[in-house]
Amino acid sequence: MLTTAQIYTVMARDKLKATQVEAATYTGKRRKLTDGGGLYLHVIPSGRYWRYDYVYHRKRKTLSIGVFPEVSLKKARIEHTKARQLLADGFDPSYQKQISKHVGEGQSFGEVAAEWLDMQKTAWSDGHLRTVELRLDKHALPFIKDRPISELTPIEVLSHLRRVEATGAIETASRVKTLLGQICRYAIATGRAEVDPTRDLRGALKTPIAKQFPHISDPKKLGALLRTLDGYDGNLIVRHALQIMPHVFVRPGELRQAEWSELDLDNSLWTIPAKKMKANRKHLVPLSKQVLALFQSLYEYTGADKSVFPGAVSAQRPISDGTLNAALRRLDYSSDVVVPHGFRHTASTLLNEQRNFDKDLIEAQLAHLDSNSVRSTYNKAEYIEQRKVMMQDWSDYLDKLKKKK
Repeated sequence: MLTTAQIYTVMARDKLKATQVEAATYTGKRRKLTDGGGLYLHVIPSGRYWRYDYVYHRKRKTLSIGVFPEVSLKKARIEHTKARQLLADGFDPSYQKQISKHVGEGQSFGEVAAEWLDMQKTAWSDGHLRTVELRLDKHALPFIKDRPISELTPIEVLSHLRRVEATGAIETASRVKTLLGQICRYAIATGRAEVDPTRDLRGALKTPIAKQFPHISDPKKLGALLRTLDGYDGNLIVRHALQIMPHVFVRPGELRQAEWSELDLDNSLWTIPAKKMKANRKHLVPLSKQVLALFQSLYEYTGADKSVFPGAVSAQRPISDGTLNAALRRLDYSSDVVVPHGFRHTASTLLNEQRNFDKDLIEAQLAHLDSNSVRSTYNKAEYIEQRKVMMQDWSDYLDKLKKKK
């Protein structure tokens, strides 16, 4: 988008003077006072009108900006610059003007999307909500925010999704399509649309290739990695995070955002609040003896802070999103070999292949609980004892791998 400074730079190059516009009157002949870039004042018997001539998809078109003196030269130039920006972004300024005129209150895609998002806030974690908002802000709202949601067509939605695909973001395009469908179905349920335009797009987008986060599942290589993590000579707080990460099955964001108030070191239990979890459900992480010792060691350094892993800028804020990734790179493990999130895949793979634990129990500890595939018994607090046994067994197994050089 053009900044205010850029708008006035464009205006400074224009030709008309305010005195010329004031003096322009109809004298028996229609005439155009050009101001540059297709903007002109059209002087005709009925008055003086600001127009903008442009070409859209090889067709010559005219946008009516307003009537002088209600619309001054200055305001006409600003509206003209906005129209040129729309055109540069691939939109027809005249069509966008028609949309803004005819959309009733609460009927535009942007308004329905905002209402739908507001409803989801209580069901989603803060992180997931931010992700959805970012996707809409980047890939949907700039293009269809003011469109009547009832008038969205499959071909129109497809054209925007293919713009996302063209950047190589195949999975993002698929996720945006899902979001648009959810919003349109909400519009149907609330009487503001009759058809979900994404329904007819099945098979119209490229299929994203399912991929796992890079991880190490070979026991010998995993042992070498664990020894390397113990030898990390950088920041002490980061080293503790690296050492704890393989043991606890949590996502990197859940680990780095841990707070001392969530940890019950006396009972070896970490309770992650629902708002920090992807599924917006409280999650219990039993702490093995090895993990407990690491947390106790770290408490001597950061126990007075809110955050377990405070960052360098503020003791009240955790280490940044890229800190653990950067630490692995410093240890000569490239991002195509292992990433912080990959330790979850490592645990899942080796526990299923080499340890004698129920698959559903493993999924529960990974916070993959799904009422359709995982027995609900594992969601009950009384089964925490089984999970404690599994987590201790896993830490003992990692220690054995670490000792086998």
